[in-house]
Amino acid sequence: MESVEILKKYWGHNEFRPMQADIIKSVLAGKDTLALLPTGGGKSVCYQIPALAMEGMCIVVSPLIALMQDQVEQLQKKGIKAIAITSAMNFREIETTFNNAIHNSYKFLYISPERIQTQLFLRKLPSLKINLIAVDEAHCISQWGYDFRPAYLSIKKIRELKPEVPLLAVTATATQKTADDICKQLEFKNPQIFKTSFARKNLHYHIKQDENKMQTLLNLCIKTKGVGIVYVRNRRKTKEISDFLNQHKISADFYHAGLEATERAKKQSDWIHNRKRIIVSTNAFGMGIDKPDVRFVAHLDLPDSLEAWFQEAGRGGRDGNIAYALTLYHQSDIVNLQDQLEQAFPSIEQIKQTYAAICNFYQIAVGAGQGLSVNFSLDEISARFKLHPVVVYNSVRFLEKENYFSYTDTLYQPARVHFTVGKTELYNFQVQNPPLDNFIKTLLRNYAGLFEEYIVINEFKIAKAIKSDIAYVKKTLEMLHKLQIVDYIAQTVLPKLIFLQSRIDGNFLTISKENYDTLKKQAEQRIQAVIDFVGNTHTCRNRQILQYFNETNFEDCGTCDVCLNKNKQNKSTIFVQIKEQLLKLLDHKNYELNELVSLLYRYGKEDVVDCINQMTDDKELKINPDKIVSKI
Repeated sequence: MESVEILKKYWGHNEFRPMQADIIKSVLAGKDTLALLPTGGGKSVCYQIPALAMEGMCIVVSPLIALMQDQVEQLQKKGIKAIAITSAMNFREIETTFNNAIHNSYKFLYISPERIQTQLFLRKLPSLKINLIAVDEAHCISQWGYDFRPAYLSIKKIRELKPEVPLLAVTATATQKTADDICKQLEFKNPQIFKTSFARKNLHYHIKQDENKMQTLLNLCIKTKGVGIVYVRNRRKTKEISDFLNQHKISADFYHAGLEATERAKKQSDWIHNRKRIIVSTNAFGMGIDKPDVRFVAHLDLPDSLEAWFQEAGRGGRDGNIAYALTLYHQSDIVNLQDQLEQAFPSIEQIKQTYAAICNFYQIAVGAGQGLSVNFSLDEISARFKLHPVVVYNSVRFLEKENYFSYTDTLYQPARVHFTVGKTELYNFQVQNPPLDNFIKTLLRNYAGLFEEYIVINEFKIAKAIKSDIAYVKKTLEMLHKLQIVDYIAQTVLPKLIFLQSRIDGNFLTISKENYDTLKKQAEQRIQAVIDFVGNTHTCRNRQILQYFNETNFEDCGTCDVCLNKNKQNKSTIFVQIKEQLLKLLDHKNYELNELVSLLYRYGKEDVVDCINQMTDDKELKINPDKIVSKI
């Protein structure tokens, strides 16, 4: 089937967006390809369509569990077989999923980069018929990128085992240095690079130093029609600002990663379907959301990189109509940003203390623990070992970069069940245990595929079906789990921590000072770029952004705060000149309005008329009903 036919069949579109067709053609030709497309530019289609056009399955490497789950769900709704393996799954669940991928003709296998490092993955990979390797958020592989993840470096192992398979890397935000490093780290052979401009002509950038952010935000909501996103850095603020807007009759809601999944889903749905106009969120909001009619994106806190800011601002105006990206700050925000940088880099001694505390908390002996996945409780560890939570969190993040841990932020994982016995053995068990017969039959009636794979279940729905309560359902599932009839994975909202290496004696734990210093310097440079950007009131915002992303063909946008201020100053100068000419002409006689416009043609009709109207308002001129202009 041709690419356009696949696009029409599954996505309902008759033509590709700019550059999509060229990227797909490159992939189908078997070439290693790097695609730099803006947020909302349709990156996923660039690997999904060629994968569907070829025999075999596409491996998609992605760092975001929520995004993986969302894409798998969207593909399944289209009738496309897709499956995901994430760091939130246990060993048995992962092995079952791999076996299904091998034997059940799946078209897409989404996998977190940490999985590639495991012996299980390397053992199963040769049995997978791979037609394409797709690397999402490819900037994570580069140490120059703003979100470097060392686990991405292991993608090379897939290439070693599948050297003939083409590779497509996609990202929305990469400087030239990052793009070059992506190609180098992925060992591209004769790379084909496709890059769209970072210019967004319909997106108007406004940066304002403001002592009263809430009032300015309120004014924006009142003056700008349509839906908006407001970004802040902490969870408490999301609710405070949402409450403030609602008190002023602006329909708003708040969103952050700490909310229950059902609550997050409802808030997201309410906003997408315009039941709520404004969503106030941390950076947790936006992944995989493609709402085209966002009319403004406001930042009330400064982000720690221009890449993050640009990606979030770029969620506005995807329909091509005018949208506004407003950033409000005051001097204290710059100080806070610099303070956060220091907090993000605990001392090497603090990092070692945190490592020892975590290993002791989970009772992991030296030489043990590799591959272990645990629910990570930041508060409990901090309290037991008298460590500051910010130090623990940022130490874990650094240990992740040093490849000791893999860390997944708070994410709701629903309960899953998989029958570990065959149908005959289960039937015998039911005959021998009559009190459990109805419970097991209810599971089988409500959920298909329990013998083949792990199925997400709803304990409330089961309780209702058997006319009992959730506590009984959970207790019964736990009992069946202990009896090895099912593998039951209870729901969780805690972050996950995976030990990528066996525990190392504290005396031998090595933290590369060179790597530490390099990462800190890069973070300092990214933060300084943000500070320079908001503080530069002389250069067009569009020019600044394009220059940051190494684009050389750029011009003033004419719509940002800098350009508008320049235009205002220029107009003021022009008005002085027009006024001087008008007064000279009207010293001698009166003129018709059109005559004055003709005489002062070099200034332009609009400026002349505006100047005459202003002088009329100031009681310097008067215009009679016949459009005759005279001095007062």
